[in-house]
Amino acid sequence: MSTEDTGDDWAAAMAEQAIEEAQQVELDELVDDSKPISKEDAAKLDSILDIPVTISMEVGRSFISIRNLLQLNQGSVVELDRVAGEPLDVMVNGTLIAHGEVVVVNDKFGIRLTDVISQTERIKKLK
Repeated sequence: MSTEDTGDDWAAAMAEQAIEEAQQVELDELVDDSKPISKEDAAKLDSILDIPVTISMEVGRSFISIRNLLQLNQGSVVELDRVAGEPLDVMVNGTLIAHGEVVVVNDKFGIRLTDVISQTERIKKLK
């Protein structure tokens, strides 16, 4: 595959993404069916809302030897354990909270969350 073919494929993929983003989608109305929280619970929640956390997006992983790591240079390719197009992992302080896909908005990369891990599942993984 030539570089020119790769550029054409990339341009086609970007055009397809732009078309997908422009389509209007009807969404279900979100309904808040939760019970109001007590003042005591609200105070507890307020105490943790401003705690900073580290969020990271993981494209994939690869395990290589130090010898191979030291041989990497500009233009080297490292094979990852994921297939192209597979969702990214969204991690908060090392805990998986969601899966997402890469999007480009105003020439900046972003992540569109496609699947958020339920609170129950996240708590199970903490134990």
